[in-house]
Amino acid sequence: MSDLQINLRLTPKASQNAIQGWIEDENGQRVLKVSVTAVPEKGKANKALIKLLAKEWHVSKSSIEIIRGETDKNKVLKLKEPPVF
Repeated sequence: MSDLQINLRLTPKASQNAIQGWIEDENGQRVLKVSVTAVPEKGKANKALIKLLAKEWHVSKSSIEIIRGETDKNKVLKLKEPPVF
């Protein structure tokens, strides 16, 4: 199975950890909107994001990689073992 890339918009410091669903960004591109309670300092929000997605999608944390947007709310993820949606 090949790798899967997902465009994502992350909201840190939210009231709850949640995958909120697909939205259309300002460029008309579909992105997955996700919120985490962690703060965006020292990679804490990114770690919380990966933990949440791994749990929800039943994949290992090591199979999820942020390939673009480490310090941005807009990110591109690569899933090395894509889940079946």
